Amino acid sequence: MPELEPVEIALLFRREAEKIGFSRIGFSPIEPIARHRLFQSWLERGYGADMNYLGDQSDHRADPRRLLEGAKTLVAVALSYAHDPPAEKLSIIGCGVRDAVGRDAQGRVTGKIARYARGDDYHVVLKEKLHALARAVSTSLGRPIVYRACVDTAALLEREAAQKSGLGFIAKNTMLIAPGVGSYVVLGELLTDLECAFETPTEKQNETRCGQCRSCLDACPTGAFVDAYTLDARRCIAYLTIEHTGPIPRELRSLIGDRIFGCDICQEVCPFNASAKTGAPELAPRPRNVNPALEDLLALGAAQFRKWQRGSALRRIHRPQLQRNVCVALGNVGDASSLAALGVALESKYPLVRMHAAWAIGELGRRLKMAETTAAILRARRPIEEDEEVKAEIALAQASNASVGDV
Repeated sequence: MPELEPVEIALLFRREAEKIGFSRIGFSPIEPIARHRLFQSWLERGYGADMNYLGDQSDHRADPRRLLEGAKTLVAVALSYAHDPPAEKLSIIGCGVRDAVGRDAQGRVTGKIARYARGDDYHVVLKEKLHALARAVSTSLGRPIVYRACVDTAALLEREAAQKSGLGFIAKNTMLIAPGVGSYVVLGELLTDLECAFETPTEKQNETRCGQCRSCLDACPTGAFVDAYTLDARRCIAYLTIEHTGPIPRELRSLIGDRIFGCDICQEVCPFNASAKTGAPELAPRPRNVNPALEDLLALGAAQFRKWQRGSALRRIHRPQLQRNVCVALGNVGDASSLAALGVALESKYPLVRMHAAWAIGELGRRLKMAETTAAILRARRPIEEDEEVKAEIALAQASNASVGDV
């Protein structure tokens, strides 16, 4: 079989990608990524927080050629996870977003999980589809092809690669937006020895699509955007609830609301997502991950926790992190009935959980004007608490309640 021309190979990839269900596909040459200097500058300013692996891999992220010797083309794909959410009401107040408190059928307060993590693990789904794409092209060509499938665990600046491949543009909130699809997409790449025809969009075309809109910047509750196109991970709810393994800074806890894994706020207010089409069925939400009851999550044992996160992107966090996040959410949106669960959490073997349970109990006392009730819970724990950080947190919670009495 005669070798196809680059244009024909690109068309072959496009046909097979459509059959497999990808939302977008594009192509770019394997060469150093010019925008790497911006990434390096971002790290140098400390905006990468304690994600040290980003700095360790920085040089590798500068050049996709390091990932596959002899590669000629980077095939970038986008897979949508946009699915109609349950009734999640958002209203913009000042510079932040406030949500109506969610409750389940039993009247218990619920929390929010970022849309991408509500279904099957996108790493697995996307990688399987990338391998299927490579196999289909190989079969059509009648010969094996050399390739490497990458998802976001590879040392690659994938949003920059996706933009360069023509999938979309990087928006002011640093997300990649594929016009007509939106930003609710996960990205993947195939590095291959095949030569594909490509059209690289200009820098000007990529960076002017947001116009004067700054909805995402103004809506961020924690003020994580230093400016357009610049995110400070140290204040980002997604970072704080997933990547960060230590205590959540006190000044940011009340701003996190009921979000327990990730944050979609800057996407929820984006006009490009207003008409997002239904995403891949493999990434449809699992019922138990749509607005789960916070008290149930706080009570999960080790085996139950593993079952809850199995086969999903929720595997990214450990149980104490989840319980930390749930405590914060209960402090923000919980009611008097939440005190029992928080009281149990105050006895956790993990200081990280006890610390945030103490904060949450204090917050409920202050917010619901139940300081005398919550002070009694904190007072009972303080003499037997051995961890100095937890003791300090209990003391701060007691101090915040000192001037508030029960009604």
